[in-house]
Amino acid sequence: MIRELREVRIGVIGLGYVGLPLAVEFGKHYPTVGFDIDRQRIVELQSGRDRTLEVDAAELAEAAQLEYGCDLESLARCNVYIVTVPTPIDRFNNPDLTPLSRASESIAKVVSSGDVVIYESTVYPGATEEHCIPIIEAGSGLVYNRDFFAGYSPERINPGDKDHRLVNILKVTSGSTPEAADFVDALYASIITAGTHRASSLRVAEAAKVIENTQRDLNIALINELSVIFEKLGIDTIEVLEAAGTKWNFLPFRPGLVGGHCIGVDPYYLTYKAQEIGYRPQVIMAGRRINDRMGGYVAGRVVKAMAARKIHISESRALVMGLTFKENCPDLRNTRTIDIIHELQGWGVQVDVYDPWVDHDEAQQEYSVDVLSECPVQNYDAVIIAVSHDQFAAMTRQQYQALLKPASVLFDIKSLLPKDWVDLRL
Repeated sequence: MIRELREVRIGVIGLGYVGLPLAVEFGKHYPTVGFDIDRQRIVELQSGRDRTLEVDAAELAEAAQLEYGCDLESLARCNVYIVTVPTPIDRFNNPDLTPLSRASESIAKVVSSGDVVIYESTVYPGATEEHCIPIIEAGSGLVYNRDFFAGYSPERINPGDKDHRLVNILKVTSGSTPEAADFVDALYASIITAGTHRASSLRVAEAAKVIENTQRDLNIALINELSVIFEKLGIDTIEVLEAAGTKWNFLPFRPGLVGGHCIGVDPYYLTYKAQEIGYRPQVIMAGRRINDRMGGYVAGRVVKAMAARKIHISESRALVMGLTFKENCPDLRNTRTIDIIHELQGWGVQVDVYDPWVDHDEAQQEYSVDVLSECPVQNYDAVIIAVSHDQFAAMTRQQYQALLKPASVLFDIKSLLPKDWVDLRL
């Protein structure tokens, strides 16, 4: 028998970009434990600081029923467990379910009869019941759908977006039994003002999430390929897209780098499962190949333009502006800006990186990149605007010109600046 909402005590496992906003919102309404294995993360949150910048100090203080912990004892009193850990890919682009496995192993040590385990992490259809649930059963001795129940409610957090927040994004819910589905839906409906959409099964909800970003990945891949074609034809891609965009049903996608923890990763979860059942996806994989090659394509255009200006490539210096995977956000996960940096370095270019949003220690740890603390004043042979941070948009033409040598290249990947300011854009 599943408990009533008034009896729930929620444990949110994983306090990153997804888990923290969820824990804070639930902590306004229910006794909630925010759990993370990173002890420093717990200390920071207890002091009222969120390094991801998703939740400010005032919002943290509003969650009066939220407490934090990094030891399993802190979860022992919970009866609803919500898993929001990362689901990355390995170097072969296969799903890395290690964080999910470890979270499930932890839950197995504290779960009790009547408890509900809800997964929000993005996975392939079937992963919750095929991979996670058996771990909980094996570790707890409890029987699925008799002693404990499960739900899947895919996260829809958009890092750095201050308009589309947790409570005003419609939430997809599902449960392993009709009773569990009712409970999971009611639980989220109690905090999500935008409402909920109840899927018929966990597998449907899992599939819905993984295709959200696969669809975006493919649309961007199409525009990236068009950008390559139009560059060879001597046509400005943005002008083409603006002209095509005058039709009411034209989709307003733009070319660019595709990274982050969702769009550049989720399609591989779906293709992995498809190949497991004997089907090799064609369109999805083609889109992934196009998007994964864009960093090298950008670097190649920069080198070609420098050579046309008779700049000695092996003696040149370039400034890459922006390292995060998206604008106005400190998130470095799976950033594809690193591809540009590595490609240019392979040509012998000395590359500096400036990004006012990133944590310098994290950049060094994740990518071995030393990020400049301030925008440099020296002149470069090439400047590449890789991320459209507000700080970069606010810079004047004179400030950009001050970064460049007389014979140089300014490549605006994001079309952030007026066309007549720059030499190249996608």
